[in-house]
Amino acid sequence: MKKLIFNADDFGRHSAINQAVRQGVEKGILTSASLMPGEGAFGEAAEIARSLPGLEVGVHLTLVDALPVSEPARRPSLVDKEGRFRANHKEFVKSYFAGRINLQEVALELKAQIDRVVGENLRLTHVDGHQHIHILPGILPIVLALAKEAGIGGVRIPRVDVNVDTGKSQGGLGEMVGRLGLWTLASAGMYKARKAGFAVPEHFAGLVAGTAADEDYVLKLLPVLPEGTTEIMTHPGLDNGVLKEVCGWDHDFEAEYKAIVSPKVRETMEKLGIGTGSFAE
Repeated sequence: MKKLIFNADDFGRHSAINQAVRQGVEKGILTSASLMPGEGAFGEAAEIARSLPGLEVGVHLTLVDALPVSEPARRPSLVDKEGRFRANHKEFVKSYFAGRINLQEVALELKAQIDRVVGENLRLTHVDGHQHIHILPGILPIVLALAKEAGIGGVRIPRVDVNVDTGKSQGGLGEMVGRLGLWTLASAGMYKARKAGFAVPEHFAGLVAGTAADEDYVLKLLPVLPEGTTEIMTHPGLDNGVLKEVCGWDHDFEAEYKAIVSPKVRETMEKLGIGTGSFAE
């Protein structure tokens, strides 16, 4: 049987994202969202999640492009002089392989993030990572150990199926090389996660480079969806102008929101016999 988990990333980063998640559940087919522990709209997001029994919540573990949760003295190798994480995954990976990232500090920070979300009394079903930092070789074992300790049974493994063609651009040569590297890390990560007893969807979709996972992308994906459960990563939002500035990312958040509330998407899923899945299943 074919099932889809529509997951909204960056839940808690801004109210325009939080409200998109709320409406995505109430009006559309959104069933899952990943909560960023250190962001300014975290409290509002947690309150929204508690009000939506149909929403599964994951921890969006963050080591780049955000604020940390743990005490400053406990993670000096992870932040700059202003106390923020590195700007993006490229800067982090460069520092990581140069030996400038302290893994004990990573463990302390990620535990603080998980503990903060656990403290909100939410139904936590999975963990994933902002810009997929969680699947780096030395970091994934830390993530799996902390998730198991917290009783969280699912994990995202972003292994995009390169054989599924939706006709959407995935970026240039640099993005293609990046996707190949991500696929390699994710393949190794899937083996480790399943060996450790975690639930991992068989397939992963979403545009990790290039344009948004809009209605057109989803409608073209549905007929070629493989058997099993596929997680679709989305970044829905209600105000592109505000979110592009806040996130520093030229992304079409509104298009992804429209996709998860699209009647055409729901009707096509029903016509093709595609159900909604969950990490808890």
